[in-house]
Amino acid sequence: MVKVITFGNFKGGTGKTTNSCMISYRLAKQGYKVLLADLDPQANATALYLKTKQVQNNEVVKFDNTLMNAISNDDISTIVTKIRDNLYLLPSFADFTSYPIFLEKKYPNTDDQYKRAKHFSTLLNKIKNDYDYIIIDTPPTVSVYTDSALMASDSVIIVLQTQERSYVGAEAFISYLQELVTNYDADFRIAGILPVLLKNNSQVDQSILEQAEAEFDKDNLFDNVVKNMERLKRYDIIGIVDPDLKTQKHDMHDMRVDALYKKITNEFVERVGKDE
Repeated sequence: MVKVITFGNFKGGTGKTTNSCMISYRLAKQGYKVLLADLDPQANATALYLKTKQVQNNEVVKFDNTLMNAISNDDISTIVTKIRDNLYLLPSFADFTSYPIFLEKKYPNTDDQYKRAKHFSTLLNKIKNDYDYIIIDTPPTVSVYTDSALMASDSVIIVLQTQERSYVGAEAFISYLQELVTNYDADFRIAGILPVLLKNNSQVDQSILEQAEAEFDKDNLFDNVVKNMERLKRYDIIGIVDPDLKTQKHDMHDMRVDALYKKITNEFVERVGKDE
């Protein structure tokens, strides 16, 4: 059965987009059919995947449609783009900033907040059984984008960078999740909190991790931690480098990133599926 997972935090720059993209990519490598849905109007996940496709396949993707047009036509399947074997992207565009206005016009009554939040879910339901996993990247804001993602999800992964503002953002995000459950009867669970180190072997980072373990319960934190890796940051510029592709140059740093995300992705699969 397909699993829909939102990656979130109310603090920007925590590594949310990077990790949703890397885990989606690794899932596809492991044989799962994956859709990454970019519900952030900034479209950073879209940019990373399009660069990756261009570098790996020497192919520039050109679109005749946009996400908002697809939503307006009640068929988001028309904009889904193949990135590599088993990996697909629901891309975001600049015009996605008009999505809140679209929803207000479609559901004009002041008591239609629930319908607005559920609209994307109704569109996703039409295509979701084509995939094993659908991972949704969201903006770090209280917004209809985040509501739409969460109302469509079975599970939530909270990305926690080891700094105080990210910790506070994670707390605020968890409180917001509870509000959605209370107000909208949302049906998702927190599958885990993924720590992202700001600096390796730092006392500050270790202190934040210990604080998170005490606040959120150690069992809720991923055992595997995303280390601070310069190569990972470079992928935003050059696209994801895959050591298993003979056509793509790589070095030991790329192999270390790949090995790390193999461990993280295996734990991800276990955490989002352990209730079955």
